[in-house]
Amino acid sequence: MPKNEKFEQRQPLQEGQEFPLTIKRIGINGEGIGYFKRQAVFVEGALPGEVIVGQVEEVKRNRAIASIKYIREASPSRQKAPCPVYKICGGCQLQHAEYDEQLWMKQDLVLQSFERYAPFVPEIRETIGMENPWRYRNKSQWQTGEGKKGRVEAGLYSSDSNQLVDLTNVGCMVEKSILNKITKAITVFMKDEEVPVHTSKQKGVKTIVVRANEQKSEVQVTLVTSSVDLPEQEELVDFLRSSFAEIKSIHHHVQNESSPTVFGGTTRRLWGKDTIKYNMQDFSFHLSPEAFFQLNSEQASTLYDEAKKAAKLTGREKVVDAYCGSGTIGLWMSSDAKEVRGMDMIKASIQDANKNAKQAGASHARFYHGKAEEMMLQWQRENWSPDVVVADPPRTGCGEALLNTIGKVKPKRFVYVSCNPSTLAKDAAYLKKAGYHPEYAQPVDMFPQTSQVEAVVPFVYKPEKKGKK
Repeated sequence: MPKNEKFEQRQPLQEGQEFPLTIKRIGINGEGIGYFKRQAVFVEGALPGEVIVGQVEEVKRNRAIASIKYIREASPSRQKAPCPVYKICGGCQLQHAEYDEQLWMKQDLVLQSFERYAPFVPEIRETIGMENPWRYRNKSQWQTGEGKKGRVEAGLYSSDSNQLVDLTNVGCMVEKSILNKITKAITVFMKDEEVPVHTSKQKGVKTIVVRANEQKSEVQVTLVTSSVDLPEQEELVDFLRSSFAEIKSIHHHVQNESSPTVFGGTTRRLWGKDTIKYNMQDFSFHLSPEAFFQLNSEQASTLYDEAKKAAKLTGREKVVDAYCGSGTIGLWMSSDAKEVRGMDMIKASIQDANKNAKQAGASHARFYHGKAEEMMLQWQRENWSPDVVVADPPRTGCGEALLNTIGKVKPKRFVYVSCNPSTLAKDAAYLKKAGYHPEYAQPVDMFPQTSQVEAVVPFVYKPEKKGKK
């Protein structure tokens, strides 16, 4: 039998076909998942427990993608999304679900990942949410574009497309309102002063980045351009200073690569301070434009508290903060640690981290520019090894090199702070082979209204005895 013919016989659904479907779970991108004749069907906008009539949009080898034709039985948690551009923006995926339901779905996402990618499932605790799940993002990064009659637009690209959704008039409901106001004002200035935006035909402003501290008393503005020059920069600085007293730092970043990455070039200060200051509990953190910092300051305290609990420090431990950024997690643990060392590949972040350590009076905390997997092995050769390693890696996970280093250095505890349940579970399976066992997984909702979920998982080193399988 020809391969294609055999494949067709396995597929019970055809494009355009309408069929009833009960939604069982939520997917990592916020879509509902149901099963039709054992075939997984992904339906954007559907919620667990709903019975819908779907229409097949695309049939793939291991799944089908469908849209909602109509809902037969709606979830009691379904609500009307309050954002006017919710369906076309794609920045949020779960506004159509009540917040308690979102928290349950995120707990289930962590569970699903362990069930699929790991040979074990630890205790998955209930997701820790927010009292007010709106206006929590402290940083906006809006791309620019040309609208009708020379109007400057700024916003986000719709999911899986190059269509820019202009947010200048509607704003973003999960970002602090001051960010929206400043970004809109910049777009008006750019139109009035004919400051070019970046297109395939011309160089200009690519991204408007605005960051505010929790108290909104300090705001940092960075204009990212594809050109070395920023037209009308003096006029722009004067305009921002006179319009917004909260702005304390204005920068220009040149990123002329054809890459979706916002930063990656050179930064120069146009006016004000090099950094702005965030206050979190007893700590102050100074952040330069490129420095990583949690986008949800309120929940960051919760996340770091959970990481500290997971580390079980007694004051005698040597701690490594891999992917340290501006040193937030390492400094958060420093009061209960004998020594803290951290590392990161972004030099500006390391400069901020050491400045933050000095201000906090944490003389036993040092931060270094370099790769965690290389530096820990170097320190081991110098007879220094950590008792606890904490890692907050990007969505791609820790990477094989770092996991191999963990297996060689053998800290007593490894605290994994994950922003991607799938890579967390895959890395957990790898860690188990190195003798590390998870105690539990604690989901934390850092991004309400979206399908993203963070999780803190403490791993304990318990090597199997020889002769035991």
